[in-house]
Amino acid sequence: MDVDVVIDSLMPYLVHLVVLYVSVCVIHFIYKYKSTAVTSNLPPGRKGLPYIGETLDYMLALRRGTPDKFITDRATKYSPHVFRTSLFGEDMAIFCGPAGNKFLFSGENKYVTSWWPRSVNKPSLLKPESLQHYVPVMDIMAKEHLHKHWLPYNQVQVLPLSKKYTFALACRFFMSVQDPDVVEKFAKPFALVSAGLISLPIDFPGTAFYRAVKAGRSIRKELLALITKKKKELLEKGKTVASDLVDNMLMDGMSVVEIGNKILGLFVASHKSTSTVITFTVSYLTDYPDVYNRVLEEQMEVLRSKGPGEPLKWEDIQKMKYTWCVVCEVMRLAPPFGGFREAITDLTYAGYTIPKGWKAFWTPHLTNKNPDYFPNPEKFDPSRFEGNGPPPYAFVPFGGGPRMCPGKEYARLEILTFIHNLVTKFKWEKLNPNEKISYNPSPIPEEGLPIKLHAT
Repeated sequence: MDVDVVIDSLMPYLVHLVVLYVSVCVIHFIYKYKSTAVTSNLPPGRKGLPYIGETLDYMLALRRGTPDKFITDRATKYSPHVFRTSLFGEDMAIFCGPAGNKFLFSGENKYVTSWWPRSVNKPSLLKPESLQHYVPVMDIMAKEHLHKHWLPYNQVQVLPLSKKYTFALACRFFMSVQDPDVVEKFAKPFALVSAGLISLPIDFPGTAFYRAVKAGRSIRKELLALITKKKKELLEKGKTVASDLVDNMLMDGMSVVEIGNKILGLFVASHKSTSTVITFTVSYLTDYPDVYNRVLEEQMEVLRSKGPGEPLKWEDIQKMKYTWCVVCEVMRLAPPFGGFREAITDLTYAGYTIPKGWKAFWTPHLTNKNPDYFPNPEKFDPSRFEGNGPPPYAFVPFGGGPRMCPGKEYARLEILTFIHNLVTKFKWEKLNPNEKISYNPSPIPEEGLPIKLHAT
């Protein structure tokens, strides 16, 4: 074949390679320039690869079940107060310890504001006083769930079932949706949104982010239709008493789109965090029979105070003090994911400058196992949370300040209600005591925590 013909045939590919090479060089130059030109007083650390940053390292640590190592290694190497990195395509400052938590939580709307990766927006609405009336509903739903999905079987997987329970409860409480088929219709795409919440923001087919964004659009469409229908019914019937959270928000004058975004965020939170806490509470109660017995006695005392068929009430939940200490210790050792903020102005912390637009990340991994705040930190000891408990800002599973997780009380109620019904109906044992734990981003038993059930 003629050489000129070969060159001509390869020319389009060579042009593409040259363009790609030049583009990468330009991007790298701009990235490097921005990294050094903004300020010379940035927190110590490294940004990793252009755009990707250290996201892959962090996600690998999550998969290995060692997100704490990713954080503590860099805090040890760079600064115990704050260090910089790049995650999810964003310049990010990681704040360390109770002082860093306090700085971010107390600075809400002064120099930082809430932020989450683009795949989902987090909500800021749930009123504790309105939740008191839902305790009986939570109790009835927990009983129905256990009767249908646990009682007929001698072996179950705790994680998927706890997700099913918390999601069904959210559908009932947020939107008055009770039809199992409709609940399942919402649950599947929500799982995709939840899986892509913490992922590299590459909107390309096949990526977790792409699937999350696509599922998010589909869910928003369904939610907007449902909310619009409820708004119409609200106006036509002249309702003055809200039957669910959507009604409450409509009555507060919020737009249909705003409500849809907030409900989406609340569903993601209920699908992940609460079900994870329930799962690991079941796990730790298996590992510590003395703790289980004390929880059982507390819950049986509550049960003995009730009449036949009488559901739990708000006052009963307040009696579950030791059980809540157990749940707090579970959240200390198997913590939920932390949270993000965005700098709305240049700010200074620990002598370093965090530029406007940078993202800040607080994480429980730098406090929950710190012996300065929790002596003998690897020991499972619920008594740590009796009395005054840990120092301020050392234990923050629900965040703090004006942006403290709006679902804190909701989560407490549904967790305690479920545990009450579980321990008063079943005993159980793990089928795999050595099950591996990974993070995505919250801790996950990789086999779903399979257990063998024994009716009490």
